[in-house]
Amino acid sequence: MGAFLDKPKTEKHSAHGDGNGLRYGLSSMQGWRVEMEDAHTAVVGLPHGLTDWSFFAVYDGHAGSRVANYCSGHLLEHILSGGAEFGSGPSSVEGVKDGIRSGFLNIDEYMRNFADLRQGLDRSGSTAVCVLLSPTHLYFINCGDSRAVLCRDSKVGFSTQDHKPCNPREKERIQNAGGSVMIQRVNGSLAVSRALGDYDYKCVDGKGPTEQLVSPEPEVCVLERVVEDEFVVLACDGIWDVMSNEELCEFVRSRLQVCDDLEKVCNSVVDTCLHKGSRDNMSVVLVCLPGAPKISEEAVKKEEELDKNLETRVEELLGNCGEAGVPDLVSVLRTIASENIPNLPPGGGLASKRSVIEAVYNRLNPHREEEGGGEEEEEESEEGSGSNTAAHLMEALRQFRLHHRGQYCSVLEETLASYRLGGESAAEGVEEGGRTSDDDDGQGRPASPPSPPSPPPSPAAAEPEDAP
Repeated sequence: MGAFLDKPKTEKHSAHGDGNGLRYGLSSMQGWRVEMEDAHTAVVGLPHGLTDWSFFAVYDGHAGSRVANYCSGHLLEHILSGGAEFGSGPSSVEGVKDGIRSGFLNIDEYMRNFADLRQGLDRSGSTAVCVLLSPTHLYFINCGDSRAVLCRDSKVGFSTQDHKPCNPREKERIQNAGGSVMIQRVNGSLAVSRALGDYDYKCVDGKGPTEQLVSPEPEVCVLERVVEDEFVVLACDGIWDVMSNEELCEFVRSRLQVCDDLEKVCNSVVDTCLHKGSRDNMSVVLVCLPGAPKISEEAVKKEEELDKNLETRVEELLGNCGEAGVPDLVSVLRTIASENIPNLPPGGGLASKRSVIEAVYNRLNPHREEEGGGEEEEEESEEGSGSNTAAHLMEALRQFRLHHRGQYCSVLEETLASYRLGGESAAEGVEEGGRTSDDDDGQGRPASPPSPPSPPPSPAAAEPEDAP
């Protein structure tokens, strides 16, 4: 189905490390996308004498992985080589911020000269969300709609703000550059207003690099480190599509109380988001500070009791099936989801325990028919093959819900108005989620230069309104 696979690719790239009083873990999964376009950076101990500094980042590529991959290997060196003084005292904060900003602008201009990008053979772009840690400060760096969240004193202490075209400041810049914001996208196509790459949107004569339709300028926020700081989570929008800031912080805190393997914690985040319905690439980096939660015997005991209760419940459902026959896995999941299960992980819910349920189901039903990918695949099988119009519509509705939560009415009214003005030609090329070409990247960006917007389908049932 267009930009999606028949089944998600669930193999993960995971890693971990420590140093400078920090521990980190990371995990990434391709998921339902036909390509993996995310990248990441994790460096403990920086060059140029900054051995007590650390740097972590997540890059969410679109329309290709070229820009994201290059940034993962070279953004840090552009930041450090910009001539700024990187000191740990309060007086050096503004200099560090200037160095970060210069690094982003420099790497963006540097990549513009790559032959494939200059000739239009590659039109990729990438968001970037980073945290630079000195012994005294946390520098949160954001360009696009990936996000960083700090958990401080058991709750969300800070989060970066997504750069979306409909934000007043972003919209003003876009309009001043001669562009427009339609269906919450730059010129009706790109769903982020700041990014590295995306040079089709950076060619307005008479405007500087930070005044273009899409700006490479990062937003930098600085916090002093305090003992109450617990951990930082960096993640692409494939995570934030299905979890709010508060949900992810609560979920990570609960996992750290039962597991000290940060790779496993990150894997659990990615798996849970897949089971919650994320259709995008997913990447997460978890950086634990000295104040991070430790293993709790009480939490471990409750976790073991929860797993045992779920195992017992699956055994009951399969043992009491009678003449109706053995229920399929989706039916088992739906039955358990309708029940009041105590002590489910906060923020993760039953989705975070799907592996436990599947393991018992598979053990008790070894001759089962292939269950496929779960609820998502069951929906697709009910709708028909990928060529079936109903299947395309259902996927379009799913993507519309993810991109426009809580804003259905205004988005739909604007879209329908554009459709009436544009006539039937505006509908040409419409595929899943209102995308504008076969080579769409999932953020609404076509592989060719921006063209008039195509209307997405009308929204379906309500979704939680706390996701981006």
